[in-house]
Amino acid sequence: MTPTKPVRRRLPAESTMRHALARRDESFDGTFVYGVTTTGIYCRPSCPSRAALPRHVRFHASAAAAEAAGFRACKRCRPAEREALNTTRMRRIARHIEEHAAEPLPLARLARSAHLSPAHLQRRFKAVLGVSPKVYQDAARLGRLKGGLRAGQPVLEAMAAAGFESTSRIYGSAARNLGMTPSAYRAGGAGEAITYACRDTTLGPLLMAATDRGVCFAQFGASAAALVGQLGHEFPRATLAAAAASAEPLLDAWITALEAHLAEQAPRPDLPLDLRGTAFQIRVWRFLLGIPAGTVASYAELAAGIGAPRAVRAAASACAANRIAVLVPCHRVLRSDGGLGGYRWGLERKRALLDQERARRAG
Repeated sequence: MTPTKPVRRRLPAESTMRHALARRDESFDGTFVYGVTTTGIYCRPSCPSRAALPRHVRFHASAAAAEAAGFRACKRCRPAEREALNTTRMRRIARHIEEHAAEPLPLARLARSAHLSPAHLQRRFKAVLGVSPKVYQDAARLGRLKGGLRAGQPVLEAMAAAGFESTSRIYGSAARNLGMTPSAYRAGGAGEAITYACRDTTLGPLLMAATDRGVCFAQFGASAAALVGQLGHEFPRATLAAAAASAEPLLDAWITALEAHLAEQAPRPDLPLDLRGTAFQIRVWRFLLGIPAGTVASYAELAAGIGAPRAVRAAASACAANRIAVLVPCHRVLRSDGGLGGYRWGLERKRALLDQERARRAG
């Protein structure tokens, strides 16, 4: 995230804005303005002026947008001036977050420094910066981590300097893209750059690949060459590039974390994922992400869990289509009679993963 970069504002739902107008809710000041067609004037939501008839009200994301539509600022509530002050105020908070990203920054503390309630700050900050203060801090921390890794810092040292308390906090804080449209999937990765790395693990060769959104491929195979061929088959129109640890330190850290998990030295890393499939497959994979380590579900329970109890075979097919081993834990789904069922990367690997997780849970 580019610090304090202007964003294109999105209006709240119309019902929300009309409710805010009816209450003259000051907490929405800075998130939108409204113009009145009969007067040609635009105001802040909290303006004490006489309420206009709903059919005469027009909503705009900013003072500039209202003026571009031909409205002039209210002299009573001075929306343009207040908006400029609010923008300056929120950007000052954003700079504070950047400077202190490695520290705990509870919303309540930030709100006190801005002399606002937490809800007011959350809403106004998001209107100006496009994200919440928490997401902004996560991005700032991740930026620090990447900078430290590029500078050659050891992973744990870079983590500490960026303010991350554990690997799961690192991987969980990155932005996620849990699902692509079927048309994007069918495009075969056209126009995308995918970086990959391969490692020998206790369960055999493993190749991990990622886009700028997260891990899109993590599979076991007979050899590195076979896995690269499989990656090319999955994304035939993408630009594929092998990653050197020095050039792609974050991907190297991700595959190292997964390798450590497979060697029973660390918990399963919670990495950002770039899942691609049909809407049904995405629902299945999201459900899989919620199955706790050391526990299992049946294919019937999986189907019922996504609200499609009759689609047991389709749910099983979605598991088989999963291209992100371990991170999307399809190995935790068994037959109703307790049998292993199938596994894309072999039943011995499935059994080993389940045994490892049960042992860790028991311990």
